[in-house]
Amino acid sequence: MTVKDLNPAEYDSYYNQYILKVSSNTELRKGYEHGKNSIIDFFKSIPKEKYTYRYDKDKWSVKEVLQHLIDTERIFMYRCFRISRKDDTPLAGYDQNIYIKPSNADSKSMESLLKEYSVTRDYSINILSSITDNDLLFIGNSNGGPMSGRAAAFTILGHEKWHIEVLKNKYLKK
Repeated sequence: MTVKDLNPAEYDSYYNQYILKVSSNTELRKGYEHGKNSIIDFFKSIPKEKYTYRYDKDKWSVKEVLQHLIDTERIFMYRCFRISRKDDTPLAGYDQNIYIKPSNADSKSMESLLKEYSVTRDYSINILSSITDNDLLFIGNSNGGPMSGRAAAFTILGHEKWHIEVLKNKYLKK
């Protein structure tokens, strides 16, 4: 199951900005395993003095971006799981901005954030291993629009790529 197998009717067009970031031949489950190492290596490569850097006063710090990736993966994997279990109960959206302050990301060590990311990713890999390809095709309702289990899962991979690009271009350029 790859991104090129996705049908645009499986998700709201808003998620195109993330799904289009994923290489068309990325196999879903392998993408999670490869992505885990890529994300960990990327954040480990960031100099410590940049961890709390914000390119604008109203923007998140590098640590907060990592926390956002963790939180978003938790939410979208929950969506993937429920939808793939054929739960057609409409799933609510969430306000990503209100999650940051109570997360206290800037007070956490990078090591603890990376451990939190790793545990979350391992959990996601475990969930995806327990769901059949056929069940990932089920389309539910998420945030007022259609979403298949696999679209929710691919959104996570693209969302990470989106934020890595932002970090590289706005936080880490000299």
